[in-house]
Amino acid sequence: MPSYSFTVNGEPHTVETSPDTPLLWVLRDMLHLTGTKYGCGVGECGTCTCIVENEVVRSCVTPIMHVARRSVTTIEGLSQDLEHPLQRAWIEEDVSQCGYCQPGMLMSAATLLRRHPMPTDEQIDEALEGHVCRCGTYQRIRRAIHRAAEGGAP
Repeated sequence: MPSYSFTVNGEPHTVETSPDTPLLWVLRDMLHLTGTKYGCGVGECGTCTCIVENEVVRSCVTPIMHVARRSVTTIEGLSQDLEHPLQRAWIEEDVSQCGYCQPGMLMSAATLLRRHPMPTDEQIDEALEGHVCRCGTYQRIRRAIHRAAEGGAP
């Protein structure tokens, strides 16, 4: 079985697994980072979104071989203490209802704010395109992203 070395949330890891094993299952089952959720399994809902080398990826369809020697950030790497501006804004805007889709949305929003510190509604909509929130909290999500931007999210 081949081994793959990569960094997750600043920590080096090496795993032995099949090259086509989805990153999602490596994160959840091998590294026990369960903040990244399984949604659709085909990369359409955004629930499993992580950041690989500053790019948003759907971890359910990203083979582990594609992250070898690269850096991965999961929701656990955003902030352990809920002090990231986006997490604070999410709480202040009461975004989550069931919360299942929120880790993926937060990861896409974090990437958006790195690229566009003061995003427009259109940029927010584009960044979150393909994310499905079954509770329909899209307006609160948009407000939270604007709030985080105004507060200086990294």
